[in-house]
Amino acid sequence: MIPVSLLVFVMAGWCAVYLADTLLRSSASHRISYESWLASRGLMLSPFHVRWQTTMFNRLFAYCARINPRALYLWFNSGLVFGIVAMLGSVVLLVKTLQQTYAQMTSDNPRMGSQQTLQVVVPGVNLPTSQLAYFFIALLLSGVIHELGHAVAALRESVRVNGFGMFVFVVYPGAFVDLFTTHLNLISPTQQLRIFCAGVWHNFVLCVAALAVLFLLPVLLFPMYTTGVGALVTEVVQGSAADGPRGLSVGDIVTGLEDCSVRGVEDWTSCLSQLSHAPQTGYCVPAASLQPSWAHGRPFKRLDGTMDCCSNNSLTDLCFSYIKPQGRNSREREFACMPVRKMVTGTATCRSDGDCAAHSSAASVCVTPSLENQTRFIRVAHPPSPHMLFVGYPPHLQYAVSLTNFVPRFGFLHLDLPVFLETFLKYVVSLSGALAVVNSVPCFALDGQWMLNALLEATLVTVVTDRQKRELIGFFLLLAGSALLAANVALGLWMVTAR
Repeated sequence: MIPVSLLVFVMAGWCAVYLADTLLRSSASHRISYESWLASRGLMLSPFHVRWQTTMFNRLFAYCARINPRALYLWFNSGLVFGIVAMLGSVVLLVKTLQQTYAQMTSDNPRMGSQQTLQVVVPGVNLPTSQLAYFFIALLLSGVIHELGHAVAALRESVRVNGFGMFVFVVYPGAFVDLFTTHLNLISPTQQLRIFCAGVWHNFVLCVAALAVLFLLPVLLFPMYTTGVGALVTEVVQGSAADGPRGLSVGDIVTGLEDCSVRGVEDWTSCLSQLSHAPQTGYCVPAASLQPSWAHGRPFKRLDGTMDCCSNNSLTDLCFSYIKPQGRNSREREFACMPVRKMVTGTATCRSDGDCAAHSSAASVCVTPSLENQTRFIRVAHPPSPHMLFVGYPPHLQYAVSLTNFVPRFGFLHLDLPVFLETFLKYVVSLSGALAVVNSVPCFALDGQWMLNALLEATLVTVVTDRQKRELIGFFLLLAGSALLAANVALGLWMVTAR
């Protein structure tokens, strides 16, 4: 569900703005000066919507429209082809997303939600509040680049641009350009199509450019940061299993989880997944170290059927199971409550006693922590400090720390700078790509509406000579596209907020 505090904050903010606007407009002494002030700054206010428009960027748009006319012609023709393909592709993608949403609604598998290509984003629900700044800045940048494409394409086709503006609707920022409608109606449908497709084309280009920078980030940051030496800890959740004097600290470099080498964040995730699905790792300890005094605890069954032998609630002891050296033929297992750090420090891992014999000439026994189902004992290597010993569910360890692939070469460099860049680029890729898809949908009030109308006028004029029939065909196609998009948004919102 949507957090109440966020909802109250947004509603209170808009109520305060609307109340102030109403009071100033109803005031006999301040009304004229207030409305003049709004008009001079290009501001418009309405419930849950504030808009700002200016002409200060018109010269910049005009300059961009004069750069290399031949290249611009090829550029916007490429955008025209992309727009038509994207319009068809967006419909296919929305149909697929609708099928995935329906399958998720009728399934109890929580992982199906992460498999969806498109997802509705609600701040504070499936978008962490700590990443709202990334989201809104990336969304605004994607909107500005989108409208820049429309403005330059329009000026190139001799359509006047009245102005450029930005707006905030509820909490979502955006941008727009105001085109002179008379000029727009005088040009050919193909010219109109170049203008209408320019926005989604520029979103696609921005998405690809951000993806390329994200891919090349290790190379671009190479003089200042190195990669491939481990996963650098940038944050540890306070009170989590990774916190504490012998836990992980900001600045530590994790190089391994048990025998699984960690060279970056991807390895960290892969190793945790591997350890959570594989049987618990065992450790080779000298047979002589299994002192009888440690084995005197009486084993007992837990509620899940697993065995425990430590009844003193010690934070330093753990129950281990092993095959009695004198009874290996019967495979009889013995249980011993032993000091865990002493037993596993510097020892090799094993699956059976045979593995221990291969690692050491001395008589060794493979002891395995006796834990509850799905619980794992994991040694986390972060030299030069001793191993951090983790007991719990592997996903808890994954969510307890934030990691990055980038290790600074110099002490004065900020640990979080690559994280900021990486996170922002990921949001630009996602949001700019999503805007390209959504705006291509043949839906009322979106670019897809005008793209479809111009496409029908350019292609059906010789087949369907009656203009009203062409408009009727376009209306029903737009109606179907709008219903498809509305169904995706409605079901997506329900899945995000209601489940």
